[in-house]
Amino acid sequence: MNTKYLPTIGLEIHAELKTASKMFCSCKNDPDEETPNANICPICMGHPGTLPVLNMDAIKKVLEVGLAVGGTMADFTEWDRKNYFYPDIPKGYQISQYKYPLISGGTLAGVELERIHLEEDTAQSTHDTHEKSLVNFNRAGVPLMELVTKPVIHDAETAVRFAKELQLLLRYIGAGLANMEKGEMRVEANISVAPVLYGQTLGQGSKGTDLSTPHYPAQSPLGTKTEVKNLNSFRVVEKAIRYEIERQSSLLDAGESVKQETRGWDEGRQETYTQRSKESSHDYRYFPDPDIPKMKLSEVTEFSRAHLIKSLPELPWVKRDRYMQDFSMTEKEVAVFIESPTIADYFDAVIAPYESDAKRVKLTINYILSDYLGLLKTHSVTLAVPVLTAQGGDRNSRNDNAQGTDSINTIPPSSFSELITMIAAGDISSRGAKDLIILLISTPTESARSLADKHGLIQKSDSGALMPAIEKIISDNPKVVSEYKAGKTASLQFLIGQAMKATKGAGNPEVVKKLLLEKLTI
Repeated sequence: MNTKYLPTIGLEIHAELKTASKMFCSCKNDPDEETPNANICPICMGHPGTLPVLNMDAIKKVLEVGLAVGGTMADFTEWDRKNYFYPDIPKGYQISQYKYPLISGGTLAGVELERIHLEEDTAQSTHDTHEKSLVNFNRAGVPLMELVTKPVIHDAETAVRFAKELQLLLRYIGAGLANMEKGEMRVEANISVAPVLYGQTLGQGSKGTDLSTPHYPAQSPLGTKTEVKNLNSFRVVEKAIRYEIERQSSLLDAGESVKQETRGWDEGRQETYTQRSKESSHDYRYFPDPDIPKMKLSEVTEFSRAHLIKSLPELPWVKRDRYMQDFSMTEKEVAVFIESPTIADYFDAVIAPYESDAKRVKLTINYILSDYLGLLKTHSVTLAVPVLTAQGGDRNSRNDNAQGTDSINTIPPSSFSELITMIAAGDISSRGAKDLIILLISTPTESARSLADKHGLIQKSDSGALMPAIEKIISDNPKVVSEYKAGKTASLQFLIGQAMKATKGAGNPEVVKKLLLEKLTI
């Protein structure tokens, strides 16, 4: 990156909300509907004389997001008409919020927020599969949250980290699935570069003579920004920001100016391209929508701060810290659990009977990550467990999206707890545990212990029952016994292996070793 210039990045992120109906009508909110124009009505199609009605659940979800990031909740709000023409805008304007957003301020992943507001989504246009462009209005009117950061990001990595954390938050609180590949979350990056100033640091006045550290005073003007729209993956967000920083820096190096415009990302060429000149807010001719009543949130009981806070689950960054501090998880282990709310909830449910037992918790982590999830993935099965709110209610909308998977035949948390307890007690071997997991997946209604009994997986720890096999192994292998007594310690492993074979793997290895040592020292 060209160190002569300091990049400044602000993000605008749109996320579709997971509600039963659209924002201003009762049409089904179903992003997976494959039949074009199936979920439409006169209201979301913008027919004359129709009146919009607010979706209160969508408002509640935005307020929950706002409280989670420490934002200030508005008391008064209203909806505005954002006027512009495009074939995917059926009314010729979009209902949005301009002057009075639901949430102001807040911080997420160390990035300060400007605002969070609510609007309606546009329809979907298809340009590349037919001679003519096609428009599918199923998405028109779907509740759409828009979050705007302050221009305080200075590198692509921070921008991606912020977007990932927002996606997690939306999934954790059940606001939406935010799958970028399906357009449920779209990132737009406002990027500018400006010359780095050296030698004067804020707060040091004329004495600031540190020439090694670049400083970009808050009073200095930002560079001319470009907006790169509709970035549909974290990888593309990073690539587009990096490319645009280099492009603008090269223009300034050549003595040219950066043009304020809207750009897109060309995946084939791996570069941004001009779409149109950048509009300003006055170009949209915002004015309050006369068909939607103005709202005082304090007059709506379910929008009270206390009520909303009670509905919030444990937030992802809180859970991340808890897992690392309480269970000594590695960063890689934490990442798997935190990135899937369902897997994290399953883990919490499994360890509930013994969460203060470090040995069993560690075994749970290992067996879920190393064995169980791998088997589920192989069999195209996804976890399906109830997700609980802080109040204990079912919050199934938070289940991870897993297209093409079957949500049956997953091991109940209580059965997995029993499995881990049996492993910790030495009732089954590690090999037996792997076999038992497979049996539990195919027979989830039966308990772990009953299946282990039925299939002979319970380890024998009774010295009396194991001693005949131990004595026979020693009797049948006099040469190996002599080698062990002469100092060849590796011979002990051979004898243990023979004893395990003789017991068909049912002998507890620790007990077998103990009995062999007792006999060999006589």
